[in-house]
Amino acid sequence: MMDSKSIHRLKVGVAKVVIVGVEKTRGNEEGGNPWIWVVGSVEVASGAVVNYCGTPVGTVAASDPADEQPLNYDQVFIRDFVPSALAFLLNGEGEIVKNFLLHTLQLQSWEKTVDCYSPGQGLMPASFKVRTMPLDGSNGAYEDVLDPDFGESAIGRVAPVDSGLWWIILLRAYGKLTGDYALQERVDVQTGIRLILNLCLTNGFDMFPTLLVTDGSCMIDRRMGIHGHPLEIQALFYSSLRCSREMLIVNDGTKNLVAAINNRLSALSFHIREYYWVDMKKINEIYRYKTEEYSTDAVNKFNIYPEQIPSWLIDWIPEEGGYLIGNLQPAHMDFRFFTLGNLWSIVSSLGSPKQNEGILNLIEAKWDDLVAHMPLKICYPCFGMRGMAYNHWPWSYHNGGSWPTLLWQFTLACIKMNKPELARKAVDLAEKRLSVDQWPEYYDTHGGRFIGKQSRLRQTWTIAGF
Repeated sequence: MMDSKSIHRLKVGVAKVVIVGVEKTRGNEEGGNPWIWVVGSVEVASGAVVNYCGTPVGTVAASDPADEQPLNYDQVFIRDFVPSALAFLLNGEGEIVKNFLLHTLQLQSWEKTVDCYSPGQGLMPASFKVRTMPLDGSNGAYEDVLDPDFGESAIGRVAPVDSGLWWIILLRAYGKLTGDYALQERVDVQTGIRLILNLCLTNGFDMFPTLLVTDGSCMIDRRMGIHGHPLEIQALFYSSLRCSREMLIVNDGTKNLVAAINNRLSALSFHIREYYWVDMKKINEIYRYKTEEYSTDAVNKFNIYPEQIPSWLIDWIPEEGGYLIGNLQPAHMDFRFFTLGNLWSIVSSLGSPKQNEGILNLIEAKWDDLVAHMPLKICYPCFGMRGMAYNHWPWSYHNGGSWPTLLWQFTLACIKMNKPELARKAVDLAEKRLSVDQWPEYYDTHGGRFIGKQSRLRQTWTIAGF
């Protein structure tokens, strides 16, 4: 837990951020990492850190004191906590991350049901809340209880596929950044890894090496037509498989699982690189596809109809660069650009080096569409109004809104591909507004000029992402 001296230092930092403005706290860029303690300061001073039985176990999604209806934003989300965890680890505060990993692991085996049906063993919760409950038979005594949400309370009652994948990735990051590899070697942790992998690697009716999921099971947790094999899940799946391969203790009980991981990694990378990639050359290929080909050596393996190429894409795709499409299903390609999936394909090396370079080239070429006034669009283009909730209007929320938390993953991808100047350009845009706007969850409009209508302020992963 943070000592009083550390907390005092962090609270001084938040005062600078809120009162003076972020640009004046930047300090000497040659003197290390001046931002790391600023990130922690905002989270500590804003009351974002959640304690369970006296120890820190995570951060809430948002901590706006003016919000009278926090809904589930006062819970600790596995997905949302990842950038906060990395910030804590970089600041030498590993205890909160370790506690988070172990306590979410304890929740893994909980059984939750929807209409008398329980999901598969190994599922990780989307989030949890610390509740204070009276002890049975006691006189005024209370205890802390962790209450997980596996999707049974979520809009649409969709279980989160990405929670377990993020948990594995964070576990690997914890070991790499702290040197505490004993945590990943614990029997309960090894069991948790295996349960997640068994859930993801179970053979079923699907013919493809990609992970089959329902709509709304990832960061875009609303009905956006990404059911099937969305890119974001495949990129996180690939990364978690690579992390698991490094962490699993190989013995008679795990050697078959390790072999399955290696086989899946090879098949998955080939499948995504071969069939999800589009650039000007590939689109022209699809434009000339023949359909209804029956043979094992068919060119149009997924029976894609050339008429499915949207008119916006023909005018939008640049001569140089390309990207990985959002989804691929029989007779259907989702040509939308999904930012998180493409960025994480770079970070995890799911894309080839040439493809990874092409993705950043496309973002640079289409900067006004994907970045504009606030990095970065969650997807492009947006859906129309039909069937959308009020906070899913075009260029809002998950429907083409701008999410500042994607900035850290964009920066990571740029550093990896030796394009730090592109990341700096995005960071410079963000720092002009984020603290002034009180760290919103997302921005509206095509150019990201307005704070989202339903955007929570003091959003923790916006702070940590920055």
